[in-house]
Amino acid sequence: MVHANLSSAKTILRAEMRALRKTLAERSPDAAERAAEHLPMERLPAFAVVAGYYPHGAEMDPAAVLDRLAATGAAVALPVALSRDEPLIFRAADSRDTFLPDAFGVPSPPPAAPQLHPDVIIAPLVAFDRRGMRLGQGAGSYDRTIEAARAIKPVFVIGLAYAGQEVARVPCEPHDMHLDAILTENGYIEVRKDPS
Repeated sequence: MVHANLSSAKTILRAEMRALRKTLAERSPDAAERAAEHLPMERLPAFAVVAGYYPHGAEMDPAAVLDRLAATGAAVALPVALSRDEPLIFRAADSRDTFLPDAFGVPSPPPAAPQLHPDVIIAPLVAFDRRGMRLGQGAGSYDRTIEAARAIKPVFVIGLAYAGQEVARVPCEPHDMHLDAILTENGYIEVRKDPS
């Protein structure tokens, strides 16, 4: 019963926040560039590979943030869903490549692109809280992906969002993965390492 209540709470919040996110995107077309300016490069762990995402709907476009990170010489990767139930993999992103739809229909680097293991992941979200919990699209892809990536090596995950996507408390379940930081057009929020 508790699981059903949490699932229902997530569904309701997801619908509300998707509508709000669309409004926020329309009101702040320069939000992504402003967010990139707030990224404190000196406070990030060492990284050689950074991963972003291909923005869907009103998700904030991570291009400006990825450009700042790539300017250090880091390789940029984008996620690829090989199936709807497995963790995403990351492949090198090259603007010269023809992107192909993955298992979710999202344009992604082609199979010939090298698979990379990111040190920093920029993650999309529908809502977030100050504990570092994120509400995603509902398929669980990023939770599985972050868990799998952190099983290989330390990975720093930054949620990219409009400031207005913050909520008091994201309903969460044991499988939900925490963020290390949140980046918005208003600033950078570091998350405690022991979210409760």
